[in-house]
Amino acid sequence: MVRAAWGSRVGFILAAAGSAIGLGAIWKFPYVTAQNGGGAFLLLFLVMVFTLGIFIMIAEMAVGQISQQSPVGAYRYFGGRSWSIVGYIGVVCGFLILSFYSVVGGWTIFYIVKSFGDTILTSDAVRLKAIFDGFITDPVEPLWYHAVFMALTAGVVLAGVQKGIERVSKSLMTLLFFLILVLIVRSLTLPGASEGVMYFLMPDFSKVNAGMVLEAMGLAFFSLSLGMGCMMTYGSYVSNETNLANSAACVVGLTTAICILVGLMILPAVFAFGLNPAEGSGLTFIIMPAVFSHLAGGQLFAILFFFLLFVAALTSSVSLMEVVTSFFIDEFDMPRIPVSIVMAILMFVVGIAASLSLGAWKEYTFFGKSFFGVLDYATSHLMMPFGGIMVTLLVGWRAWRPVAARLALPDGESPWWWRVMRPFCRYIAPLLILLVLLQNL
Repeated sequence: MVRAAWGSRVGFILAAAGSAIGLGAIWKFPYVTAQNGGGAFLLLFLVMVFTLGIFIMIAEMAVGQISQQSPVGAYRYFGGRSWSIVGYIGVVCGFLILSFYSVVGGWTIFYIVKSFGDTILTSDAVRLKAIFDGFITDPVEPLWYHAVFMALTAGVVLAGVQKGIERVSKSLMTLLFFLILVLIVRSLTLPGASEGVMYFLMPDFSKVNAGMVLEAMGLAFFSLSLGMGCMMTYGSYVSNETNLANSAACVVGLTTAICILVGLMILPAVFAFGLNPAEGSGLTFIIMPAVFSHLAGGQLFAILFFFLLFVAALTSSVSLMEVVTSFFIDEFDMPRIPVSIVMAILMFVVGIAASLSLGAWKEYTFFGKSFFGVLDYATSHLMMPFGGIMVTLLVGWRAWRPVAARLALPDGESPWWWRVMRPFCRYIAPLLILLVLLQNL
């Protein structure tokens, strides 16, 4: 079977950035940053992104590009059969993340629908919180939107790499960027917004603890789609002529910029409307309608924002499903269409439990967390960091020569940062991630 490929380097970068610039950047980053004290956490997040994040992304992309296989086959290619278990864990991780991610993706569709009316266009934060809580705890309504989002994700994956993933990723991301800039201006001009800016940008190091370090690392992995095979899978569709280091730098830079801009869009408004910055997963859905209610043409902005939030969520969900789909295509030579459909159905079923755990099944907890919370914690705090450890060990010890050759400059020389990356992959990254994991456990 001929392996699929990206149509262009720009298409690859935008698809990889689309995987990263999703709900991790726009939904999860603001509320996790707010829950962890703002500025100090932001600084930790940036350190994680530009050390662990960028090197692990390069490593994942290189392993995928050289092996031309999905995670299971890629680990087997370099490390032998015993290493393939790491790839299996990555595939399971992608499956579990999309199962609850699709539930949140469904929330974006619900808010698109609501934006056409005047229900959510109010500055009454109590009312907006009641709308959000009432919706996510409903036993039936969120499931319909969850089903629609999962069906749309499967539809894009069904269309393939170039006609589906690349085409969708190229669309609307620029519009999302400019809309965020407009909303930042409005958020910063609200009375009391300066307190939110200070909270977001000024670090208070007295709040830093081991748990915060783990949270920053987990968010960096989640926001950059690392440790679960997404970048490895996308890298396997890249031509040998593509400069992976530059591509990874572009993806990390775009993602980090969006995270910071979204923080400036949401957190000043949080303080302006007198909300608790540690509100949790509903922060974006509660704050942004309040901002729109203060804008001329606020309804149009609401429709556009939630539609583009949906698009950002979709590009990320597509990368997650592609990890699972490509596994069955590569390992069992199965056709893309039936695999995508079956996986979408199974993920939808797991997502039902995640959605109900926020409402009807709320009293059933595991280690003090809802099923939704368990999926989020297990994937972003345990499985993804584990994947990060293993891919750095693979590159540092088993795949060093071919990866070094692939990343060499046109004249055959190694780039200046290569001397840093080798010991980083062999010792520093695995040890750092392992220490944080052990501290948390």
